[in-house]
Amino acid sequence: MPGGGRCPDCGSTELVEDSHYSQNQLVCSDCGCVVTEGVLTTTYTDEGNLREVTYSRSTGENEQVSRSQQRGLRRVRDLCRVLQLPPTFEDTAVAYYQQAYQHSGIRAARLQKKEVLVGCCVLITCRQRNWPLTMGTICTLLYADLDMFSGTYMQMVKLLGLDVPSLCLVDLVKTYCSSFKLFEASPSVPAKYVEDKEKMLSRTLQLVELADETWLVTGRHPLPVITAATFLAWQSLRPSDRLTCSLARFCKLANVDLPYPASSRLQELLAVLLRLAEQLAWLQVLKLDKRSVVAHIGDLLQHRHMLVRKAFRDGTAEPGALDAGEEELQGPGQGQGWGREDRGHGSLDLPAGKRPASPALLLPPCMLKPPKRICPTPPVSTVTGDENISDSEIEQYLRTPQEVRDFQRAQAARQAATSVPNPP
Repeated sequence: MPGGGRCPDCGSTELVEDSHYSQNQLVCSDCGCVVTEGVLTTTYTDEGNLREVTYSRSTGENEQVSRSQQRGLRRVRDLCRVLQLPPTFEDTAVAYYQQAYQHSGIRAARLQKKEVLVGCCVLITCRQRNWPLTMGTICTLLYADLDMFSGTYMQMVKLLGLDVPSLCLVDLVKTYCSSFKLFEASPSVPAKYVEDKEKMLSRTLQLVELADETWLVTGRHPLPVITAATFLAWQSLRPSDRLTCSLARFCKLANVDLPYPASSRLQELLAVLLRLAEQLAWLQVLKLDKRSVVAHIGDLLQHRHMLVRKAFRDGTAEPGALDAGEEELQGPGQGQGWGREDRGHGSLDLPAGKRPASPALLLPPCMLKPPKRICPTPPVSTVTGDENISDSEIEQYLRTPQEVRDFQRAQAARQAATSVPNPP
């Protein structure tokens, strides 16, 4: 018998080791009683004597992990492997989950919030390592609600005191556009819709930067803006073949989901392009609309810095004040000889009623379309004029000395009437 000992049931000393499912157990050969089972860890003394002990007597007894926490740790590792993250990312995300689980507010939370916590740990790890990953991607993988995810994310960052950098928009554009299935010919994608990846990515980045400069990205989810910019970049590279393709069909061909606000972001981006097209002399005569302006996106992006600055300054600069950069945009027919003469005899010399309308201002979307606010209904007044006036307010209604004397006499008469006892 290894190590010595007696059976607790029959007192026999005939104890043998029996391997059951690759786990050694100490069993009495006389009565069959299992003396030790579930051997997982050992104490320091037993390791020196080469004696295996049960889990209840081992050092692992005090390291109890709840079933919910074990499930969460497995989910963190599984999510990291699905996203194909490096092993260091997985270790960091597991450490964040263990730290967050120490707080009572997290341990007592609902099961849905604990499931969202798994994605928050992975997202924070990716943000800190500058790994392009969006909140929407994790919500899709976990089937989680976006509002609950964002709330849990902010709560975890505050509880753990983490420093999470903002997401790099350029890296996000590169990662998101790489998932589009439009760069290789396939049976589902016609040849006229196939585009070079580098050209499409370069123009998409320029459109996203333009959207950022005109407040279309501020405070909004980036994926709808990137989807709209990618669609316009794809159309502008071959407008004759692709103007008839809609945004929904484009997303279906690219095998990506169509975000709900992408159509609104597309209309806003087209409105900005039309506003910039009004500044180019050779485009003013074409009377462009939201459909035809797509063919001139290349020209607009080439001069976008000057056009955006001029659009912001419209209505505030003095007439005739053009810098060197704006003179270059005046087209070949507008030379310096007669161009300067016409500046002094422009629309300001016309009567007020015949002047052309000033161009629309380039403002943030929140100012162009402010949210509707509920107007509170005024309280219904039930004043009829017959209400009693208190003595403290009566002085506000007395205007002349005669009214004051009449009021004093009325008060004296009232006091005299109340002081006389009633006759029997």
